[in-house]
Amino acid sequence: MDLTKISKKLSFLLRHSQKPLYIDLNGGWANVDEIIEVLKARYPETDKAILEQIVAEDKKGRYSFNDNHTKIRANQGHSISGVVIEMEQPEPPEFLYHGTAICVLSQIMKEGLKAMSRQYVHLSSDIETAVQVGKRHGKPVILVIRSRDLVSDGYQLYRSSNGVWLTERVPREYLSIQYVE
Repeated sequence: MDLTKISKKLSFLLRHSQKPLYIDLNGGWANVDEIIEVLKARYPETDKAILEQIVAEDKKGRYSFNDNHTKIRANQGHSISGVVIEMEQPEPPEFLYHGTAICVLSQIMKEGLKAMSRQYVHLSSDIETAVQVGKRHGKPVILVIRSRDLVSDGYQLYRSSNGVWLTERVPREYLSIQYVE
């Protein structure tokens, strides 16, 4: 049994699948039994225990259950418009980080960071996470975001339940290049 493949399919169902739409737009919750049945079509061994294992062992904390484990959701990263996940708006640290590929750096430095096909730009509170994200896209570069300045100038920053910071965009004037590997 390949939990990584099941987790990738789960991520697609909870973040991107529009036909049919498995999630409730208000909160992003999906019925656990329905998701298990969909996963079983490709991975017959899938059951609630496997789903709970995936959620518990996911190092990035991508998923969460409701209190009685009858519903599941992705904590962020939705490409389906209109999904509303309740998030905190605490005071951000002075700096946040974004990992990307060096091949898109010049465009980002001209236009800033944009959500592209997702609802939000994803930012991390530590450089190590940003490096790992950047490596997924090629040779990584780490951008430093002056997050307190961003918020004081009226932009919204949210923190999801797994600690990822989210914003609709980061204009270029709040960015600097920290690290190129």
